[in-house]
Amino acid sequence: TTPNRIQDRNREVFAEKMGTFYQGEFRNEPNTDWSLAANRKWAQSIRTQWKKDHGKEPIQIPLVIAGQEIYAGREIKDCRDPSQFEVDVCIARYRLANESDIERIFETAIADPDGWRVKDPKVRHKILSKVALNLRYQRGDLIGAAAANTGKIFAEADMEVSEAVDFAEYYPHSAKTFTAMENVAFQGKGVGLVISPWNFPIAIPCGGILASLAAGNTVIFKPASDAVLVAWLLCQALWNAGVSRNILQFCPCRGSETGTGLTHHPDVDFIILTGGTETGLKILAQRPDAFLAAETGGKNTTIVTAMADRGQAIKNVIYSAFGNSGQKCSATSLLILEKELYEDERFKKQLADAAKSLRAGSAWAFENKMGPLIRPPRGRLKQALTTLEPGESWALRPINIENNPHMWSAGIKWGVQPGSATHTIEFFGPLLGVMRAENLAQAIELANQTGYGLTAGLESLDPREQRQWQESIIAGNLYINRGTTGAMVLRQPFGGMKKSTLGPGLKAGSPNYVAQFMDFKETGYPPLGPMEKEDSLLFLAQKWQQKLKWGEFGDLKADIDKTIRAIKSYLYHYEHEFSRKTDYFHLSGQDNILRFLPIGRIAIRIHKNDNLFEALARIAAARICRCQIMVSISKGLKNALTEFLYEQDCTPLVGDAEILQHSDDDLIDLLPEMERIRYAAWDRVPQMLLEAASQSGFYIARAPVMMEGRIELLHYLQNQSICDMYHRYGNLGRRGLSGD
Repeated sequence: TTPNRIQDRNREVFAEKMGTFYQGEFRNEPNTDWSLAANRKWAQSIRTQWKKDHGKEPIQIPLVIAGQEIYAGREIKDCRDPSQFEVDVCIARYRLANESDIERIFETAIADPDGWRVKDPKVRHKILSKVALNLRYQRGDLIGAAAANTGKIFAEADMEVSEAVDFAEYYPHSAKTFTAMENVAFQGKGVGLVISPWNFPIAIPCGGILASLAAGNTVIFKPASDAVLVAWLLCQALWNAGVSRNILQFCPCRGSETGTGLTHHPDVDFIILTGGTETGLKILAQRPDAFLAAETGGKNTTIVTAMADRGQAIKNVIYSAFGNSGQKCSATSLLILEKELYEDERFKKQLADAAKSLRAGSAWAFENKMGPLIRPPRGRLKQALTTLEPGESWALRPINIENNPHMWSAGIKWGVQPGSATHTIEFFGPLLGVMRAENLAQAIELANQTGYGLTAGLESLDPREQRQWQESIIAGNLYINRGTTGAMVLRQPFGGMKKSTLGPGLKAGSPNYVAQFMDFKETGYPPLGPMEKEDSLLFLAQKWQQKLKWGEFGDLKADIDKTIRAIKSYLYHYEHEFSRKTDYFHLSGQDNILRFLPIGRIAIRIHKNDNLFEALARIAAARICRCQIMVSISKGLKNALTEFLYEQDCTPLVGDAEILQHSDDDLIDLLPEMERIRYAAWDRVPQMLLEAASQSGFYIARAPVMMEGRIELLHYLQNQSICDMYHRYGNLGRRGLSGD
């Protein structure tokens, strides 16, 4: 008797006791339903409040250091509305930290005067649930600030607020997986530095800050210079919830000057970065020993085969390529068409017409689907928008509009050649390149040649092609018959492979993301659960147990005993967690699969200070995770550990892995052939190896070796999300008939 869709943002009231802390269950926050008249009226009120006129007094934004707001004696920068370039609207003025502020920032972060690190995780969770509540109430202001500060259209900003709420709810909830372990003691790493981008000014900084806080760390927040106003509002949501100004410090600064002092500082324990690959590599060049967790963009592809629904493919590609004016790290910037489609003039015309129909202009005009660029195009982007490479032609030429250098219409380049700039370079703007492939196999090869691996899409109704693509494409987030943007917390955790990630590569919004910002110490043996499958390593452990009873291992007894328990824990967690494809949501019409893949070729480095357990456990973990293993012994090292590795008792564990001796120089030469090196401790990795690894962003895992498989196996696996939109216009096909 009443409509199901009754959302009204004008009159929302949220229960104080809601969310994961009180209800124990995570659910994604709903976006705004713009089809409802009440919500459109709400949008108009946001525009009235946040669209500023020239000459109106700008918002004053201070630094927040050591609990104090600092306005005086600092350089001041303006935040300008890119949608109102001609009238030059300054919406806010913010202060820049200087070099003298850095030591005070770190003194406070290290001292943690308000005791965030020692709070019970339940107390932290309750506070972060209040953050989620504040973000819900701030939705309108955050949307308005994002439009005014970065030119983001309302629908795009709205989804970011939902994601920010999800982070606040989910990260402390997911941390309980690790804080509830009775055999493991935990603590935050210490001081975290969060460096956020401008293109997702709400969700991404929120995610980094909240993950750090949920893990028990103090946080220094350096927002993007082009999104300081939005960052300021986000901090209000946290401070007003009970995260003090000592726990979260707000530090806008020049990245090339003062920002270097932050990343360089010896007391920063980890850095969370979302930005360009070059930025991440610069940080590592400055601090090769830094623990950097970075998502670094991508050259994302969508492949469309002759077996695709062509109208659906065009709709999905246009949304993926030109949402937020192409300024998404997940945006499809390369379209690879199977020969039949590439040569179909009708398909080409429909694609161009669809892109041309996207209205571009001011974020304040609600009919526009593309807002302004954050800055007028320059460098590679300017060249790409205005010139063609050999073999290319314009299917749709982008044009500068409204006498505003920030405003550009959508562009499509046809005939992109393998190895060209349009094929391999991330431009970060409203430009789509189109390539031709003979078949799906060649299309996958072209996609993998970019060197990135963030998102990838496939448009095909053929299950055989879908399987082939899933098995061969290299990317962290895979999308079948849907757009390549819009990842959601837990449903589609976000993060890439290859050049699209630096660090451990754990996905934002995944069950394991928070764990990388915690330090663990084992206080006892891991609990043992039932195993459904037999395994040769389990038989080996049982054999070792018998020999322990007979006293055959002598002085090695303690290490062998720990290794046996580790093998059993690894096998259990691999079988029950990491070898399974998991869908936490079971939506009708859409699969959201989270799976783990072997990291690839990994070197287990044997150092002179390693004990037998540290060596055997790492080899066992890599074997169980199906990695390609090389055991790399420090050149000239000969002790009880190395002797045991060559003995008959260790043969079943080592299997067909190579056991080789390498100097540190030898290991550096092998970096291009490896995906990862696993050391047993931070202080055993030589500086020269860290410096060599930093040049390419190669990650060296060096946390203490754990018996607890739920933690240790994360070093040997990479996560992949697969979203399969298996319905067609609401029809579930075979899945609907089978009831699956």
